[in-house]
Amino acid sequence: MSTLNFGYGINRARAIDLDTNDLGKSNAIIAEMPELQTCIGCGSCTASCSAGAITNFNFRKLHTAVRRGEYKGIYEELSKCMLCGKCQLVCPRGINTRALVMLIKRKLGDF
Repeated sequence: MSTLNFGYGINRARAIDLDTNDLGKSNAIIAEMPELQTCIGCGSCTASCSAGAITNFNFRKLHTAVRRGEYKGIYEELSKCMLCGKCQLVCPRGINTRALVMLIKRKLGDF
């Protein structure tokens, strides 16, 4: 007997586990770039991303993971960013996303 495939899977819970997540680096990033707190998560950055068009790069997803204190694999993923600046042009909050990419890479480089 085969199992049925309905086209979706069960994902792990997305609750922030403050016991295991280290928000220290996230807080340091926000302290250095406080305008990051104005992000509304609209996804314009991801929609306009050149790297996202040819790879599975998703800036909004990575940014959210960093704010949640989930750093595993983020540095490597951010290396896919081409620093073209399209995301910065479309951001409704005017967040300097290119500077944010470089800041996150600098903070997580020794992680």
